[in-house]
Amino acid sequence: MSLATLLAADPAAAQRWRRTFPGEADQAAAARRFAAALLPDCPFLDDVLLVVAELAGNALRHTRSGRPGGRFTVEIRRHGALVAVAVTDQGGPTEPSITEAGPLAESGRGLHTVSACASHWTWSGDRAGRTVTAVFVPAGPCEAA
Repeated sequence: MSLATLLAADPAAAQRWRRTFPGEADQAAAARRFAAALLPDCPFLDDVLLVVAELAGNALRHTRSGRPGGRFTVEIRRHGALVAVAVTDQGGPTEPSITEAGPLAESGRGLHTVSACASHWTWSGDRAGRTVTAVFVPAGPCEAA
């Protein structure tokens, strides 16, 4: 069952947090701390934090969010055992995609990592702004925070 379906069925049972960060390099770590503070008892927290860092880093590196005055937004939704992390950027010239990185490449593995950690990921938007969302469905439920 998707996050949208769960939230529509019982929106009062869902938790949702959103925070906008300045488009500065150190803010990927701040986004990780934001997620860690909200989900301290989540059994797959390490995966969530890795994905938050990757998506925030991609927003800073590949979109206008990383330019002076830029910003990006992290939204976390939790409904029982399901957690979704979405990062919205200010857009850029390319669409999010998994690319093949050579064995000595220093970058190009971010969305591979997201795909490996999350149960599902998707993106929406256009050159003016995009949102990449990763959904986590663990073997066991996250306890309510």
